Amino acid sequence: MMQSSKHSASNPEERFADCGYNSAVKRNRKTPHATERRNARSRGLDLKSTAEILRIINREDAGVARTVAKEIPKIARAVDTIAAALRRGGRLIYVGAGTSGRLAVLDASECPPTFGVSPQLVQGIIAGGRRALVRAAEGAEDDAAQGARDLRKKKVSAKDVVVGLSASGATPYVLCALRYARQRGAATIGITCNPRSAVARLARIAITLEVGPEVIAGSTRMKAGTAQKMVLNMLSTAAMVRLGYVYDNWMINVALTNQKLRRRGLRILQAATGASVSEVERAARQAVHDLRVALVMLRARVSAVEARRRLKLAGGNLRKALGS
Repeated sequence: MMQSSKHSASNPEERFADCGYNSAVKRNRKTPHATERRNARSRGLDLKSTAEILRIINREDAGVARTVAKEIPKIARAVDTIAAALRRGGRLIYVGAGTSGRLAVLDASECPPTFGVSPQLVQGIIAGGRRALVRAAEGAEDDAAQGARDLRKKKVSAKDVVVGLSASGATPYVLCALRYARQRGAATIGITCNPRSAVARLARIAITLEVGPEVIAGSTRMKAGTAQKMVLNMLSTAAMVRLGYVYDNWMINVALTNQKLRRRGLRILQAATGASVSEVERAARQAVHDLRVALVMLRARVSAVEARRRLKLAGGNLRKALGS
């Protein structure tokens, strides 16, 4: 039996206070992470002209997409894992600190307006909380147990997928979050720029982006951040495509929350159905501006009630609802 409330069963995250971080530091004490090493191609940067500085940055950035491409088989596994979890009623939860955390929150916050899904479906957690989005809270990444506490607040379960982002792969906050997620039975995905890191070893699916040293040593908001952003775009976008929230290459479930998006919605309906402007506007009104319902109405020549019934039977998938 535990002797204090701090370490009681009601606070299981306290058991993860180290999460393997200290042992990882000992193993790598003599060899800095790739993200911390100096880049020979950018030495003397402060002596260059403005154009030369920009060309160096641009040349380094040019290799990021190639690095991400090497990890597509693992990214595909991650997407299929995410889509399966979301179909079962689970959630996609990103966890990160600093730049990684801000990118996580950004990608999660873009999913509701782009795909018309609940804000609960894809969530981003950043070390230090909301304040860390606009003000650096770099010390928060060292609070290992807080990573577990933040996931505990989300009531993470075996239905969910937790994605831990850490350029170095050694962020205590992220390590602890991943370890807690595993203990809860959630699927775990790691995104890191260090293939021999603790995050890569801990995650069930490890996406390792070996972008090499940054133009400014240790500034992982640069190539490492770009690579992570690209992978997050792939994970959320491809998962939503798999779930039927995209029809052809249109945002068919886009939230029509302003005039620009309403006009875009009408253009999508016209392009996807070949209907006239008046037909599209009438269907959109009858569908209460639900583009998927309106599209089924126009393509199948059915009422709004019948369109909703078909979509419900198809689990919201437009292709299935249309029989195509």
